[in-house]
Amino acid sequence: MTELKLSESRDLTRIERIGAHSHIRGLGLDSSLEPRDVSEGMVGQAQARKAAGVILQMIKDGKIAGRAILLAGQPGTGKTAIAMGMAKSLGLETPFSMLSGSEIFSLEMSKTEALMQAFRKSIGVRIKEETEIIEGEVVEIQIDRPAVSGAASKTGKLTLKTTGMETIYDLGAKMIEALAKEKVQSGDVIAIDKASGKITKLGRSFSRSRDYDAMGPQTKFVQCPDGELQKRKEVVHSVTLHEIDVINSRTQGFLALFSGDTGEIRAEVREQIDTKVAEWREEGKAEIVPGVLFIDEVHMLDIECFSFLNRALENEMAPILVVATNRGITSIRGTNYKSPHGIPIDLLDRLLIITTQPYSEDEIRKILDIRCQEEDVEMSEDAKQLLTKIGHETSLRYAIHLITASALNCQKRKGMVVEVQDITRVYSLFLDVRRSTQYLMEYQKEYMFNEASIVDGGDGDAMHD
Repeated sequence: MTELKLSESRDLTRIERIGAHSHIRGLGLDSSLEPRDVSEGMVGQAQARKAAGVILQMIKDGKIAGRAILLAGQPGTGKTAIAMGMAKSLGLETPFSMLSGSEIFSLEMSKTEALMQAFRKSIGVRIKEETEIIEGEVVEIQIDRPAVSGAASKTGKLTLKTTGMETIYDLGAKMIEALAKEKVQSGDVIAIDKASGKITKLGRSFSRSRDYDAMGPQTKFVQCPDGELQKRKEVVHSVTLHEIDVINSRTQGFLALFSGDTGEIRAEVREQIDTKVAEWREEGKAEIVPGVLFIDEVHMLDIECFSFLNRALENEMAPILVVATNRGITSIRGTNYKSPHGIPIDLLDRLLIITTQPYSEDEIRKILDIRCQEEDVEMSEDAKQLLTKIGHETSLRYAIHLITASALNCQKRKGMVVEVQDITRVYSLFLDVRRSTQYLMEYQKEYMFNEASIVDGGDGDAMHD
């Protein structure tokens, strides 16, 4: 009988989640906004991180709406990493949306509409409302099933208690279904929204903690609620202005949010929503949370977009705009004029500019250590030194790309730790920009559509990373 070999299945969820900036956890600042040497995945760029920390504090205090910040620096100096660190430090409550400068030209809507939607996605609204809930510990659930199927719907009784009282509620078919869906059993502490009938499982009661010998790590124990079973509670819903726009402008309502077919939204709809949100603010029902809009590769925007940004930043409901670019003095797209970073002077005047510096050899080494840990790669000291040297002489991004490639090479030779030979092997297999350019210069005549004179004239600085 032939032996069946089952292919080895591996859990790839962790591998799939490793991205270029997945090691960033925050800006790595202490309580007095001083940057730590290596913290929360951030290394070096002390001045830039400190400046970003001051901006962050102003955002949290709500004192900086409608301002714009420019992160300017050479490629591979951590501009996007600082923006990601800001996003992580702000937490989930503050809206943070990311956009690439070239993205708005490929959407099925006008450029200004795409920017306006990005602006509205970055402004949060916290809506407060009072709801009546029933909160207590489940003592018993009795469900009476009819003898003949289909003769009548299921009925039942639910006994809930707090530290002060105990009550029995009659259950209908929908509530029985909801309890079964949430897998509610005796000993669970639940909350039932009276208006919608939604059941939320808060955890297991401490009094039932000894019911089972083994519990899953996700099991949460809570105290049995005290006082009355029926309570009034203030519920806060966090939405963005863009979500409110879509729900009110489309016939299919909020389903458009899932399909992604938001289309262009009329200005009248937005005006009505702004008026309504302003009313809620006056009544104390809602509060505005200015978030952050991050536009990477901002030099890719054209003069029309820059003019729109100038006007949009003056609006009272504008988010904090953070833009990043790696360009020097270059043409403003859509014009023949040149300007620093490819941004018009009038918009540059509104920006607080944060510059990033190239990493030192020591900082490159620390970043490579963090990336090895993130990518689960064990590397010898000599191999790390060689990789640091490569990173310093070529580019940090190239050195980071070699980590996983060298780990695969090590795996192929059945090694446990990445050695110098693995780094050397992948270094010879994959070229960096400088070696690739050198190769092109040597064999340029054999390539199609070659413009040798242009490459000769602009080599030196143009091809540097």
